[in-house]
Amino acid sequence: MILFLAGTSDARALALQLKDAGYPLLTTVVTENAGKEMKKAGLDVLVGRLTSDDFTSLITAKNLKMVVDASHPFAEEASKQARKGAIAANVPYIRYERESQSFPNKNITLVESYDKAAELAAEKQGVIMLTTGSKTLQIFTEKLLSLPNTRVIARMLPRKDNMEKCEALGLPQKDIVAIQGPFTKEFNLALYKQYGVTTMITKESGKVGSVDEKLDAALELDIQTIMIQRPKIDYGSTFSTFQEILHTVETHVSIRNHV
Repeated sequence: MILFLAGTSDARALALQLKDAGYPLLTTVVTENAGKEMKKAGLDVLVGRLTSDDFTSLITAKNLKMVVDASHPFAEEASKQARKGAIAANVPYIRYERESQSFPNKNITLVESYDKAAELAAEKQGVIMLTTGSKTLQIFTEKLLSLPNTRVIARMLPRKDNMEKCEALGLPQKDIVAIQGPFTKEFNLALYKQYGVTTMITKESGKVGSVDEKLDAALELDIQTIMIQRPKIDYGSTFSTFQEILHTVETHVSIRNHV
């Protein structure tokens, strides 16, 4: 059996390909909602955050043959813990990473961190739409909410804990867009127009993460975009196509089955 870190639509698709190829999987996700999606797809799933020791214990207890990490490009902590746990358990760890994109446009500014994004947004002021989720919301509210001539619109998943976080951070209800994607370019255009957005903040999540639709709409409306670059992590063996993952799994599992 293979331990598979999931949580995104392309990860789910990859997991199903591995399953169809005859490899039994135990998938892991962080949220209950993601867990329901994996179960709906017919995949065994474990829900919750795991430490490196948790990963090691799980691999050992279930005699797992390898770890395939297809978690979100910005789920860096989960990836670090999984790789550390796999090394301790002496099983192969491989990473599926969506291909990066290039964005040569004067309206797009790349930054290396959430803090840098918040600082740049503070300089721009205006109507700022966050499409970066709730995890790092505090970084932006601390730097932006008290500024004059500035309104912060936060788009995030419609979860109870997200709404509670917004309330605790002082983000007004009228500035919360609680909705789940993926979104079309047309939807983004309507949303930007509705709020009069002047700056949009996003992450370089890859094409599958609907970055294109957000960007195309922003560029059409001449909206400034601040894009947070992916964390720089040494994953070891990293692949960007399903075919490469399937081939590598076949090689490793075949070798371990004959050891």
